[in-house]
Amino acid sequence: MEESETLRYGTAKQLLRAIIIGALTGLVVSFFRLAIQTSLQWVMLCFRYFHHHPVWLIPWVVASVILALLLGRLAQRNPNIKGSGIPQVEGQLTGQFDEQWWPVLWRKFLGGILGIGSGLYLGREGPSIQLGATIGQGVCESTHQSTIERRVGIASGAAAGLSAAFNAPIASTMFVLEEVYHNFSPLLWLSVFASALASNMVSVQFFSLAPDLLVPYKEYLPLRYYWHLVLLGLFLGLLGRLYQYVILRLPKWVRQVHWLNPVCYPVIPFLLVIPIAWFWPVTLGGGNQLITNLNRLPFSLWIFAGLFILRFIFSMISYGSELPGGIFLPILTLGAVFGAFYCAAANQLGLLPARYLPNFVIYAMAGYFACISKAPFTAILLITEMVGSLAHMMPLAIVAIVAYVVVDWLGGTPVYMAMFHNFMNKQPVQPHQCLTKTTFAVFAGSALDGKRIRDFSWPAGSLVTDIYRGDDHLMPHGETLLHAGDTLVVELAGKHYERDQAQINFAAHHAQS
Repeated sequence: MEESETLRYGTAKQLLRAIIIGALTGLVVSFFRLAIQTSLQWVMLCFRYFHHHPVWLIPWVVASVILALLLGRLAQRNPNIKGSGIPQVEGQLTGQFDEQWWPVLWRKFLGGILGIGSGLYLGREGPSIQLGATIGQGVCESTHQSTIERRVGIASGAAAGLSAAFNAPIASTMFVLEEVYHNFSPLLWLSVFASALASNMVSVQFFSLAPDLLVPYKEYLPLRYYWHLVLLGLFLGLLGRLYQYVILRLPKWVRQVHWLNPVCYPVIPFLLVIPIAWFWPVTLGGGNQLITNLNRLPFSLWIFAGLFILRFIFSMISYGSELPGGIFLPILTLGAVFGAFYCAAANQLGLLPARYLPNFVIYAMAGYFACISKAPFTAILLITEMVGSLAHMMPLAIVAIVAYVVVDWLGGTPVYMAMFHNFMNKQPVQPHQCLTKTTFAVFAGSALDGKRIRDFSWPAGSLVTDIYRGDDHLMPHGETLLHAGDTLVVELAGKHYERDQAQINFAAHHAQS
């Protein structure tokens, strides 16, 4: 078999593997999502019953404390299932962290259902990404794939997990490439996208083709009101920076409460969720039910302000419990509520008709996620897919970019990257950190374009192991001339992985100064 035929055969195998990972992830995450939704509905039904039979609140409180302690023990004894799981996945993709896939898979699955399904303000999307990553890892390890193929499998599973959670395969692909893996090589994006599509197809069998956050709107926003988009972006940027500040310092603040054993952390949100479920059941969980019902609530400035404060504070308390659960959907919910608040405030001042509330809910979701994650393109795609309309592309872009610029000007960093650094600071140095492979796409006009391998100053200990040029697979040597469009597979050694990766990535994308 010729070399080009071998390469095409390998690409087909990789694509088939990505589809299998996507289908399996879609199945697991769909059950995960369905179980959480069913649990939340059951909790709301129970509290409707409690309104007529309040004596049943007593056994409910006792059961809540017992469940909280069990979940706290599970999380503290298995720290890799804490939180969203995105930092753990990012660590695996950079080769700085590793974990056993099966113990994480079943514990994250069970802990996420019991924690999020109990009504805590946690999102299912981060856990879904980690669940997908573990499935991708499991498939690759079971079939004895290489290190680089294993990493592609983990990335594919991560995208498939988010796709099944949101039914948004394009945005899920972009999120993993832009925010988690920070890599857009042709070897990667095709597998990731195929996996996301396969996962979405499976998820559709459970949840139909309806957009996950369908927010009905009556008309488009006229150009004469576009100045509101700039103002909305400014406010979202300020609030986004506040969110980053609090969420990134929350673990340190929680650990300063020395009189409370970490196993007992979940008891606090599990008790606090009881009055919330009693008075405001529509706010339970990640917030998708609240988002779709905002236009049905009384058009009141104070109601929207109260909801924003409640969601902000209790989402921090929920995340501080260190249970499995993410911040992805809670961020979107906070943005949606603030969009409603802004519309109500502008309406009271006679500056904006109330009928545009759904529009501002949609715009603010994109803006708040864009500035906190510092991934505006992903935010625009995500909200466009999730609301099921391209009509908001221009307003979404304006709000997202303004909010992003404000956070950037205030010194904010991408929240998931910052969480990853905080996570890695707590990890002991492991042997697998000493050697890792990653891929780089050479852009036209970059410092690597037209340069021989031996003429570039590669980081110490690095080695170019493979070059993919179209359908050709080249074995590199010092005299090999690099061209735009080449995909390089580079082996990096040493502790300064991120610095070395950034150096090569910059040379592959930018012209030499």
